[in-house]
Amino acid sequence: MVGGGGSWLGAAFLSLGLRTGLPHLRASFLHTEFERRPSKVISQANMKVELLPALTDNYMYLLIDEETKQAAIVDPVQPQKVGSLHVKCLATPCHTSGHICYFVTKPNSSEPPAVFTGDTLFVSGCGKFFEGTSEEMYRALIEILGRLPPETRVYCGHEYTINNLKFARHVEPSNGAIQRKLSWAKAKYDGGEPTIPSTIGEEFTYNPFMRVREPAVQQHVKETDPIRTMGALRKEKDNFKVPKD
Repeated sequence: MVGGGGSWLGAAFLSLGLRTGLPHLRASFLHTEFERRPSKVISQANMKVELLPALTDNYMYLLIDEETKQAAIVDPVQPQKVGSLHVKCLATPCHTSGHICYFVTKPNSSEPPAVFTGDTLFVSGCGKFFEGTSEEMYRALIEILGRLPPETRVYCGHEYTINNLKFARHVEPSNGAIQRKLSWAKAKYDGGEPTIPSTIGEEFTYNPFMRVREPAVQQHVKETDPIRTMGALRKEKDNFKVPKD
């Protein structure tokens, strides 16, 4: 979870220096039981993101500024600069009333930015409305996250991708982007690799909760209003029995 209560580390964003070394940082935040799922490093010219599995299906992230070698752990205090990287706090209440996402950019860089979405936006899914409404989730997904640059890389809080895509396929059985992403995700998962990150642009092609303005999605739930469509989809997803295939 990013923001809100209940984070197992008791904090959302912790800035760190690298003088103690990456192995020490990992050891500080991972327990032996988590090491069965390997971490993975995704490098860009301006930043490095290491996916750190936690608990059963959670992800933490080690964000490293390649220029200054300063780092931050995402999902274990307050947003700030991480070296030369800029971190902007985005209020996205719904899953919890205090939920926050973090948008990370580097000035004058041609590399894509990153957004850490916690329990608001998943690959092809969204969080349950524990403390919010369909209006709030619509604003979070469409009006806040959806207005980020389409190339923004999405780092979410859980590995729910395959089950989410199976629900998306149920909503839009003729959507080729969903079929292709599901096949890709299965192959990644079978190979022990994460399906994170996606991009904001990609999410608009296969995430039903980002596609609530699309006629095919509205027709599926027999609604014409995007916000009512959001609520109807969430209710259906909450009771969806995931097929084995």
